Amino acid sequence: ARAGIYDYDLVVIGGGSGGLACSKEAARLGQKAAVLDYVEPSVKGTKWGLGGTCVNVGCIPKKLMHQAALLGTAVKDARKYGWQISGPICHDWATMAEAIQNHVRSLNWGHRVQLQDKKVKYLNVKGSLVDEHTVRGLTKAGKEMILTAKNIVIATGGRPNYPIGIPGAKEHGITSDDIFWLKKSPGKTLVVGASYVALECAGFLTGIGLDTTVMVRSIALRGFDQQMAGLITDYMATYGTKFLWKSVPKSVDKLSSGALQVTWTDTRTGDEHKDTYDSVLWAVGRAPETKALGLDQLGVRLKKETGKILLGSDESTSVPNIFAFGDIGEGRPELTPTAVKAGKLLARRLAGLSAELMNYDNVYHAFYKPLEFIVAERDASQCYLKVVCARGGEQKILGLHFTGPNAGEVAQGFAMGFQCGATYSHLLQTVGIHPTCAEEVVKVNITKRSGLDPAVTGC
Repeated sequence: ARAGIYDYDLVVIGGGSGGLACSKEAARLGQKAAVLDYVEPSVKGTKWGLGGTCVNVGCIPKKLMHQAALLGTAVKDARKYGWQISGPICHDWATMAEAIQNHVRSLNWGHRVQLQDKKVKYLNVKGSLVDEHTVRGLTKAGKEMILTAKNIVIATGGRPNYPIGIPGAKEHGITSDDIFWLKKSPGKTLVVGASYVALECAGFLTGIGLDTTVMVRSIALRGFDQQMAGLITDYMATYGTKFLWKSVPKSVDKLSSGALQVTWTDTRTGDEHKDTYDSVLWAVGRAPETKALGLDQLGVRLKKETGKILLGSDESTSVPNIFAFGDIGEGRPELTPTAVKAGKLLARRLAGLSAELMNYDNVYHAFYKPLEFIVAERDASQCYLKVVCARGGEQKILGLHFTGPNAGEVAQGFAMGFQCGATYSHLLQTVGIHPTCAEEVVKVNITKRSGLDPAVTGC
């Protein structure tokens, strides 16, 4: 039943994957829903359309640039299989960028059409909270509008950080918000950071033939299995990505030539080093988009250290009728599929049609970031597979790690098996599909403790 005293049953602030899923599900269930989406330009002035990080400056353009790198490898490999390719193979950034940017724009348009078809009101305004039933919207021109709603959902996600206290970092550096929208090649690039964002970017930049260096303060891929992390950085190094280990940047200066001179310190020796780059890409974490929402005057509680919103298991905040989910939620995985599922479940609960909560326990680390930055050469020495099981009882499978071609596609199917409580004996009872990379998973039989060589010698 609609609350007649409000303009809407549900107002969602944030038009990313989660916000769109939540508002569309609400409308499907007969709720009157609106979604507010506004993209604050990046420090470098980069802007984009509806759809959030994943569509515009994340998974989608990243996957396409990764694909561009794979195509280059395939063309080089093709000669060995009889394809006559004359002349050197070189890559044109502008052509790739135009294709990717056009595809992203088509997705922006598709999202707008979908909202219209599903009867969700789309407002390109910057939303903030007035009270637990009221949202203020500000247009680009500075015009104000007031909306009231029975429930308000915050799904504003996050944006990349710039480091603090490094002269020239903001003035001369870019982030993942900019890299996919560059019209010209970034040229010789320094990527600062060692998260999966940093390594994915460095992977595709190397893959399309750019001189790429990664600066790592401590370890790569913190929070991931470190054996696998080491295999990945080793592989990237053999493929041509350079690494500056145990190094912290001090300053970025623009030279008269236009090149960027980066000064950094080696933390092991204390020595200072300098080199010049065409671009410096900061990949040093993300921050939640909470500052302009007016959360503090309403008493919406945040976690001090992260700035993220503290949430109950039902995505409720500390203020009644205000909910939040996705990247902005404290302790929530920063992932598109997680946000989409959580958003739909929240819409169902708010419509009074379900009590089902999002189960965040079942989002496995091994799955939610398929190691897609592997630019796969067809060389078995670059592939690695590991299944982690409980030692006792049924030997329940706790995780799976796979590096190699199409890692994400391989891992997805096993995710469902783990959801159903798969054990090691289930794995051994499964007949492989031949010839595939994925079949190697069901043939795994050498334990780490045995000390035997796990190298595969034949089918």
